[in-house]
Amino acid sequence: MSDLRLGDVIDDYCVKCRRITNHAVVSMVNREPAKVRCRTCYHEHDYRHEEAPPKKDAKKEALFKEVLSSIDPAAAETDGAPKKATKARGKKS
Repeated sequence: MSDLRLGDVIDDYCVKCRRITNHAVVSMVNREPAKVRCRTCYHEHDYRHEEAPPKKDAKKEALFKEVLSSIDPAAAETDGAPKKATKARGKKS
């Protein structure tokens, strides 16, 4: 990384915007950015080295389905999604 200073513009992943955007360096530790501020939404956060947070773990979903199947086997087959209630409509004469 080149010599960065406070206020310099770098790219980083913004948690609020959920994408890589321009950021201004707000604080530094050992000549590396520690905190940055998004120049799009002005959200201030730790420097993330342009890395998005990891996706949700599939193991958690499998464990949830296993626990759900032990409680109610029919609910596990529908992926645990709640069913929407449908209203019966009467016909107008």
